[in-house]
Amino acid sequence: MQGGTTLAEVAAGPLPVSAAPRVPRRERALVRAAQRGDPAALEALFRAHWPAAYRAAWFIVRDRQAAEDIAQEAFLAALAALDRFDRRRPLGPWLRTIVARRAIDAVRARTLRREVAVEAAAGAAAHDGPDPVPSDLGAALAALPDDQRVVVTLRHVLELTPGEIAALLELPRGTVNSRLRRGLDALEGWAREAR
Repeated sequence: MQGGTTLAEVAAGPLPVSAAPRVPRRERALVRAAQRGDPAALEALFRAHWPAAYRAAWFIVRDRQAAEDIAQEAFLAALAALDRFDRRRPLGPWLRTIVARRAIDAVRARTLRREVAVEAAAGAAAHDGPDPVPSDLGAALAALPDDQRVVVTLRHVLELTPGEIAALLELPRGTVNSRLRRGLDALEGWAREAR
């Protein structure tokens, strides 16, 4: 409070709702070079963001090959749209949103294909005996129904808000909240059993 500014004047001033995340200079430079078509910059961005993109896809689809395909397709889509990307923003969240959208689309497509053979699969699973109790959190998350796993992953792995999840999935926010609650309750039950 230098220069004669009082605490009341500071308190009365505008409060930033949310400051834009700070983007490291190196990433800004790499994005700028990639926008110009520099293959070395594209490779550096790929190497920097591949692990998070793959992990985001895997948590949603629970299939290594599908997660790899989805992450690769998301990178290609991001490259195609890189000219529209705002370099003042971090690349990671933008890319993970593209990955999440593609992974959700893959889960929806897989669910539609599965609906045809649900009764046959349920009958076969009933004869295999009970499912083993998941031994780690990843397995517990994978054991959740698709609708709950996707919402829990988007909220707690990709750190989207419930409102952002609702918009992404084109669902009412109440539906997102109820799926999130059911998923977290199931994970809490798993955690109690694991102790």
